[in-house]
Amino acid sequence: MTLSTAELRRRGFRGLRVVGDVHGEAAALESAIIGACNADLFVLQLGDLTDYGPDSPGVLRDIFTMLDAQAGIFLLGNHDHKLRRALMGNRVRSPAEATPRTLEQIAAAPDGDEIARRAILEIGRAPAWCRLGPWLFVHAAFHPGMMLEPAPREGGSRRPDNIVSRALFGQVTGRTQGDGYPERLLHWVDSIPTGLTVYCGHDQRSTNGRPWTTHGRAGGEAVFMDTGSGKGGHLSWLDLPLP
Repeated sequence: MTLSTAELRRRGFRGLRVVGDVHGEAAALESAIIGACNADLFVLQLGDLTDYGPDSPGVLRDIFTMLDAQAGIFLLGNHDHKLRRALMGNRVRSPAEATPRTLEQIAAAPDGDEIARRAILEIGRAPAWCRLGPWLFVHAAFHPGMMLEPAPREGGSRRPDNIVSRALFGQVTGRTQGDGYPERLLHWVDSIPTGLTVYCGHDQRSTNGRPWTTHGRAGGEAVFMDTGSGKGGHLSWLDLPLP
């Protein structure tokens, strides 16, 4: 998806609010969205809306309201992609506190059927990455191909190809760490060109509760926005003026 600075300005937005992984923390997301609305900021959420936290249905309701108001978008994350598959009846591998917890929360919600239907629709058409001026936004990791083409339409409704897989899962070694998560690499940061900043989530690299920034050999930089929301940390966001 390509965001247009001119279109955002025409619609009265003064900048962007970039929001990291939410993971079921509805109250925090609601605060981020309300604050963005009050400041005339367009919300760009980096994916992984659900799982782990106490209120994934509430997160999805807030996101649907935001989409209906055309006040922001969310990008496709690996947890979102997995949730869609599960809601459509496919078997998925997930720890009990992740997708199974979200499915239980949705089933218990009075509007659970409607939430499930809308989630299948919106996740199926969520962009896997988008570009605005000197910034590129993606859930997990950058790939040079993202500079050459927009994210595929309906990418969330099918098996990820090479570039979409990078967007959802990043770079991994194929080995599993002691905490049960895949061992991840940051080699992709070295392929970010000078003048480009990539905002991503997925990989909690912060040790102080604030987004973590690193620079690559080609001159670009990456800002990691996952600060542990839903997993004992908190939800982070950054505000950017329109370029």
